[in-house]
Amino acid sequence: MPVDFPVRYEAFDDRFRTGRCMNGDAGFEVIFSGGRWVEGPIYVPAWRQLIWSDIPNDRMLRWDEASGAVSVFREKAGHPNGNTLDRQGRLITCEQGNRRVTRTEHDGTITVLADRWAGKRLNSPNDATVKSDGAIYFSDPDFGITSDYEGYRADSEIGANNVYRIDPHTGAVDLAADGFGAPNGLVLSADERQLFVSDTRGGCIRVFDVRPDGTLSDGEVFAEAAARDGARFDNLRFDDAGRLWAAAMGDGVHCYDPDGTLLGRLIVPETVANISWGGAKRNRLFIAAETSVYSLVMAVTGTHPTGPGARPWLDRADADAV
Repeated sequence: MPVDFPVRYEAFDDRFRTGRCMNGDAGFEVIFSGGRWVEGPIYVPAWRQLIWSDIPNDRMLRWDEASGAVSVFREKAGHPNGNTLDRQGRLITCEQGNRRVTRTEHDGTITVLADRWAGKRLNSPNDATVKSDGAIYFSDPDFGITSDYEGYRADSEIGANNVYRIDPHTGAVDLAADGFGAPNGLVLSADERQLFVSDTRGGCIRVFDVRPDGTLSDGEVFAEAAARDGARFDNLRFDDAGRLWAAAMGDGVHCYDPDGTLLGRLIVPETVANISWGGAKRNRLFIAAETSVYSLVMAVTGTHPTGPGARPWLDRADADAV
């Protein structure tokens, strides 16, 4: 494994060491460089590929784990941002420029899942997470309409930055949570009883209880950004021990205990936008940081990209049938 940059770990709590969060590769491997602002990495187990967005260049790229080759997955892609998978292994993409959330079907066609709320155009969908019943929660800040760099400059029709829920049965888009400066990354807990949402402008991560009908509680602060220059929150991911890992922009990658304690961080050469677990054992951390995508194999195992209860065959690269 080529080591392009040595890994720097910083422990703030002994549980970061005892939890083996500091074990793994001696350095980061750069699997891609030359982007303008890369985000949204998602590992697709059935393809053994990582897909991510290069927002200003209006494209999606992919890295093949077997060959190490990088190629274009989609061009003129609507200035895409966050990507995830649903329970059928289909790609869910937040298209900032097109101001919509889409699903890429198994045959390659694209289905629009959401582009309006209450008859008004969305701002610029940023990130999404899928519940086991098929409901999709997504964040809708204004990053893609404030300038032409990551989308198309425009006024917000809604006048607020919210989190929405797409009903799995009717396809209706409902307001799930509001009161954000700029909602960004979001992820469900393993038991799906809580939804964690980062607020980039608010400098915090909020946690909401998920009610049986899919609606959310008012939410409370789970963690606040460290009082250091450049520390802001972007996307979020869990490991299988229940620790929350957060892309913390200029402060690297943060790791939080379930009780909200900041356990430690990974110091990364560039500003960290997004993270994602992947690889055959889901212990490979992919980091989208400014112009590059970094890879680090760790002694920590991430949760499955399609969430708890995912079908085991999605983990098998050689699977031919369910």
